[in-house]
Amino acid sequence: MTTQRSRTYLRWVSSLRLAAFFALAILFGCGPKPGQRNDLTTMQTAQITVKDTPFNVWLALTNDQRSAGLMQVTQDEMAPVNGVRRGMLFVFPDEEYLSFWMANTITALDIAFIDADGQIVKIHTMAPLETRGYPSVEPAQFALEVLAGTFADLGISEGDQVEIPDSVLKDAG
Repeated sequence: MTTQRSRTYLRWVSSLRLAAFFALAILFGCGPKPGQRNDLTTMQTAQITVKDTPFNVWLALTNDQRSAGLMQVTQDEMAPVNGVRRGMLFVFPDEEYLSFWMANTITALDIAFIDADGQIVKIHTMAPLETRGYPSVEPAQFALEVLAGTFADLGISEGDQVEIPDSVLKDAG
């Protein structure tokens, strides 16, 4: 009985610490703000190709765009248009170890971390509203988010090559 109470207390303390961390992060502008959302209609777009499959992607080029990502974007907004799948490509100035989370993101997503040479180094399927981190494991310069299950459906896996237009590569520099 004492052990069960101890575990319950530790879970409660851990939850309280996590809540305090997120409250401070939001208060000091380091975390997602309630209702934060990119205006997808004003974002730059590009077409990339992964394993012979084209994707129309919104480009997250600035810190604010990368921070908001696909928060509050519905599955319907992510639906293919004219048969071409959609996603968001996060573009970073340099390769680095990356980690994403799903706070305020209401749609399950796949994420592919991509190095500067266009090779997928890690793939995760991320649950909506999940606050744990999904790490790149290796340095990456890009991250591609698409509807969950897309990569499995298309047979896309780690080691596959992503063709990114030169214009996007220039924006990364």
